[in-house]
Amino acid sequence: MLDPSTIFGLGGNLAMLGWLALLAALFVKPARAYVFPAAQFVIPAILAIGYVLLIWQGRAGFEAGGFGSIAQVRALFADDAALTAGWLHYLAFDLFIGAWISRDAAGRGISPLIVLPCLPLTFLLGPAGLLLYLAARATLANQEAAQ
Repeated sequence: MLDPSTIFGLGGNLAMLGWLALLAALFVKPARAYVFPAAQFVIPAILAIGYVLLIWQGRAGFEAGGFGSIAQVRALFADDAALTAGWLHYLAFDLFIGAWISRDAAGRGISPLIVLPCLPLTFLLGPAGLLLYLAARATLANQEAAQ
């Protein structure tokens, strides 16, 4: 049986390792061949396994909750297993997007200095970091097209 508190901490530490590796890989090009796949696939897959196991473990307690209303979501996340599963969900998807941003930027030749603020913002506020990167990418594409 998984302890949600332990999994919460382990998941956070694992995700942080992925984020730190992504930041380092911005400036250490040879590391990208290892870091991008690990941060985009391996670590999110490990987090996803924890997610699935917690969902399976807590499935009986999820009956009061659901996704049809804010009250149902609140009831769902009152269970520690569901709350931790939700946390792992965020960690996995935000890291996946952060790795995609890094890989996409490297493939387009976008300066690491432009990507640098996007990654912490994606870590902290997922969609806001993605939006910043997409705006920067579009701005750079428009500047190139105008030249």
